[in-house]
Amino acid sequence: MADAIGVAGCGAMGLPMARRLARAGFEVFGFDIRPVSEFGDFAPRMIADAAAFAARCDTVISVVRNAKQTCDLLFDAQAILARDRRPKRLVVCSTVSPRAVHAVAARLPTGTILIDAPMSGAPYRAEAGTLTFMVGGDDDAVAALMPAFHAMGTTVHHLGPLGAGMTCKVVNNFVAASSVVAVRRALAAARALGFDPARLLDVMRTSSGATWYGDNFDKIVWAREGYDPANTIGILEKDVTSFLDALAGNGADAPGDFASAVLAGLRAAEPLP
Repeated sequence: MADAIGVAGCGAMGLPMARRLARAGFEVFGFDIRPVSEFGDFAPRMIADAAAFAARCDTVISVVRNAKQTCDLLFDAQAILARDRRPKRLVVCSTVSPRAVHAVAARLPTGTILIDAPMSGAPYRAEAGTLTFMVGGDDDAVAALMPAFHAMGTTVHHLGPLGAGMTCKVVNNFVAASSVVAVRRALAAARALGFDPARLLDVMRTSSGATWYGDNFDKIVWAREGYDPANTIGILEKDVTSFLDALAGNGADAPGDFASAVLAGLRAAEPLP
């Protein structure tokens, strides 16, 4: 695909994704509300003006934080889809409720195709180009973007029509968030019982206690963070609420007390040594 790709939201995930695209030979530009000077050697590829970014990029990959920032980018504050010259393809990689994806679709201008493609793997896998993508959207549109997905990840699941990728992601992330709370409580229990938490993690990696979070504890840059609405533990909180929103919108029963316990566990998370 020879068209220019823009990555909007060049943070812990977006910037390494943009770098992987550039290394694969794509024409890539970045956009962020932070000053261009903060992006080091990637600064020449950053476009500070939203209108110029919208006009330059045929495809925009959105990696902003949440549904509000997605709407700001697309329709409100930056409004890249309200420009005379705007992207032909929009890929939402942020984890939001599937209902938010369909709300964006309802506001799309004529001529712009929407694909939902949330990713999993944390920044260390974004840097390595080994992300997992969960994709929903039109077959032809997704096929055209496959070279870009494979530049950023090693596993790409096209799961069905628009919204299917995000549905899978919020359910997946509910499991991930639950395991974060469980592993943290296990580490606290190990310390209370006088057992080395590091040894516990070693054993769990090769036994029935294995989890993505515990298995990669030393690779995940946010693994020891305490809760803050602005950090990755706060993002997990947002992901659980997106999962619950998806269930509420479908008339399904939420996992009640368990979901409440997961949210409480995330919000009570203290920094780990």
